[in-house]
Amino acid sequence: MTPDIAQKIFAENFADWVQALDLKVIEVGSDHVLIRMPLGDHLARVGGIVSGQALAALADTTMALAIIAHFPEPRPFATTDLHTQFLRPGVGTAILCRAEVVRAGKSLVFTRAEMREETSGKPVATATATFFAG
Repeated sequence: MTPDIAQKIFAENFADWVQALDLKVIEVGSDHVLIRMPLGDHLARVGGIVSGQALAALADTTMALAIIAHFPEPRPFATTDLHTQFLRPGVGTAILCRAEVVRAGKSLVFTRAEMREETSGKPVATATATFFAG
């Protein structure tokens, strides 16, 4: 899968409010996906830092696309568990999120994601999720 194909899948299958995050697929491999989320006032909370809700949505979306890239054929799946750890305030121009499939079983897929400030490379948050894959 190429970044362009992953971007098209994102555009055609994710909710409008997730699309409003203006996510850009940068890199896709069989074991990972890298997405860029530009920061702006629409994502800021008090103090000018990116909201936790935006980071959780970024992580969930990136992990979902990593699952799509992992399987050779499309299959339905849904998030069953999402755990996000916020490490430091997210500031700057963008957040980069790299997600990977940790283990893909018959019905459950385990994933993890790391979010970093684009300019400094400092970690902002991490997330893990379990998905049911039918």
